Amino acid sequence: MKAASRPGLSNPDDDNTMNSIPRALHEATTPRARLRLPDTRTWLAVGQWCVTLLLCAFLIVPVIMSIMAGLTVNYFKGISSGLTLRWLIEVWTQYHDSVFLSLEVAAATLFITLLIGVPAGYVLARSKTRLSRVIEEFLVLPIALPGLASALALLVVYGGFTAFRMSVAFIVVGHVVFTLPFMVRAVAAVCASSDLRTLEEGAASLGASFFQRFVTIVLPNARPGIVAGALAVLTLSIGEFNLTWMLHTPDTKTLPVGLADTYASLRIEIGSAYTILFFIMTMPLLVAMQWLGVDATGQRSAAKKRAAASSSTSIKTP
Repeated sequence: MKAASRPGLSNPDDDNTMNSIPRALHEATTPRARLRLPDTRTWLAVGQWCVTLLLCAFLIVPVIMSIMAGLTVNYFKGISSGLTLRWLIEVWTQYHDSVFLSLEVAAATLFITLLIGVPAGYVLARSKTRLSRVIEEFLVLPIALPGLASALALLVVYGGFTAFRMSVAFIVVGHVVFTLPFMVRAVAAVCASSDLRTLEEGAASLGASFFQRFVTIVLPNARPGIVAGALAVLTLSIGEFNLTWMLHTPDTKTLPVGLADTYASLRIEIGSAYTILFFIMTMPLLVAMQWLGVDATGQRSAAKKRAAASSSTSIKTP
């Protein structure tokens, strides 16, 4: 017969029983936690990734197929017919003038938009009047209207000047009208986000003229917007078709117009090789936009400042 436990003394059997209850509960709940299904947020993330990958495949696969068509001997036989550079060489031989003309038009368009767009963007950012907002809306009209409509308006107004109508300058004017809003908006966004007024007032108090303030303060602070606008103007000018198709002549055929002609009148291999040439010209500009990390709206710099402020606060906090 077991002796009765005395008051104030613990029974070893009771301790073992009490310790075994939490252990059993832990062993019982651990397998269930491992078998738990993903939550709703995880399923949504997986669905978003699937949709994104499908859209990328939907957009990229045709480009890859077109490039492969320009490198194969016979498109209808596929890669089994062999790979060749014959079509690229033929396209360059026949249309290299269009390539250089497109580069000249893009360079001239960029030069004019820089001269007009940078000061215009700065003025629109500094001005808070209703007139400036009206002017800004008028600048956006060429983007809202179809390129054919803008080209038709230029033809109606300036088509009677034969020498101007038959020159490359006519296409440059059309490209400036189309791309100028992108430069103005990019510069205005940076100038509006930066505290230029305070910096200019400080420089003016030290005796700096308006030209000195514009060169030493405005332009360095607006550099991200200028770079973003310049790259946008170049890529849009090189790839613009609708407006250029209405304004061009047989002697002023740019790269996109030549691309349409090759697809309409020649073999598909020639058109695909022309696409490769166009791809080679535009891709470096698109890569440059990503590589430079252009922040026209200032959102990245603001995020970096917030992250730096939060990190410094966390370091100071014990």
